[in-house]
Amino acid sequence: MDVRKTNVTTQVRGTMGHIAPEYLSTGKSSGRTDVFGYGIMLLELVTGQRAIDFSRLEEEDDVLLLDHVKKLEREKRLDAIVDRNLNKNYNIQEVEMMIKVALLCTQASPEDRPAMSEVVRMLEGEGLAERWEEWQHVEVTRREEYSRLQRRFDLGDSLYNQSAIELSGGR
Repeated sequence: MDVRKTNVTTQVRGTMGHIAPEYLSTGKSSGRTDVFGYGIMLLELVTGQRAIDFSRLEEEDDVLLLDHVKKLEREKRLDAIVDRNLNKNYNIQEVEMMIKVALLCTQASPEDRPAMSEVVRMLEGEGLAERWEEWQHVEVTRREEYSRLQRRFDLGDSLYNQSAIELSGGR
């Protein structure tokens, strides 16, 4: 049911790492909440890893599988994403398609996620290229904005590093 058409909330239940961010924060579930969980499950299938793995902290900063896969995908390291137990015995185009669908399913905003019917069509080879290109554009813009803001704060242009200014006096 569309969350705007109900005031019903539930106690949050589910597998950690599979729970959509909006469900954690509001307790309201929707079809797009399920799409998020499906995307995480696809990533687990492709990688052979769990959604949350604290042992990853030994090698990197990404505890969440989603963050780990996003980073490797940006670096174009698909071979590092795929489960090593497959011994390179897989179709790279199919794996790439599954990763793209999974990343589209796990977008932070539920409105940006595809409906499950669209997920099925993309897995069948319809509409994935267009949707992926659109998402890539949004992601690049988002990363550039984040980087710009990060540089601004790294340069000391934050609220905490402002020099004192003389005011004109009492009012």
